[in-house]
Amino acid sequence: MAKPPVPAPASSAVTAFLQKAAGVPALRAAPSPARLLFAVDATASRQPTWDRACHLQAGMFAEAPGGIAVSLAFYRGHGEFHATPFLADARALAAEMTGVGCRGGHTQILRLLRHAEAEASRARLHALVFVGDAVEEEAGPILAAASRLGARGTPAFVFQEGDDPLATPVLRGIARQSGGAWAPFDHRSPGTLAALLRGAAAFASGGRAALARLPGAAALLAQLPAPRA
Repeated sequence: MAKPPVPAPASSAVTAFLQKAAGVPALRAAPSPARLLFAVDATASRQPTWDRACHLQAGMFAEAPGGIAVSLAFYRGHGEFHATPFLADARALAAEMTGVGCRGGHTQILRLLRHAEAEASRARLHALVFVGDAVEEEAGPILAAASRLGARGTPAFVFQEGDDPLATPVLRGIARQSGGAWAPFDHRSPGTLAALLRGAAAFASGGRAALARLPGAAALLAQLPAPRA
């Protein structure tokens, strides 16, 4: 009668298990979607632009090759500021935007940039998109906050409605100091804003290469810092 096999020492069994486990392909977590903060000035006469942005925001999700999660932020009234959780669905973001009414008040761009800084300190914030038309605050603190945001690797894409001569240098400065890009648009040309939003989302999700694949992206690309060697 054959004798039963002698069990291997515990240490040998552990070694054999580890060797076998080493040959199993590692399970990789699905890559997290890029995070984008979508900020819109919701003061006074901004309702038409707000309604247009609500309609156009779905294009950001469509042009994000690696997936995207968007937090909506806005300011309005007397010191009111609101930011949603990061949402990975255009319908959920549209639901957040629907029913929000614009109210008179002063701009709160510095508060917005500080919120973006806080988000970037928690987890990678791939881009900030800001849609506005006015600046009613001191420029120095705003530009300093934009520079800190850029140091965290979060470029600001600033899309200015109209041509307010007082707002333009500050809004362009936010983009420049953060390593992002600025572009104007006119409320009579909704296609321009749609293209700008798609471009920012493409960059947030896929970098310069994804942005370069979009038609009409040259103006935004030309403002972005050259990639590091």
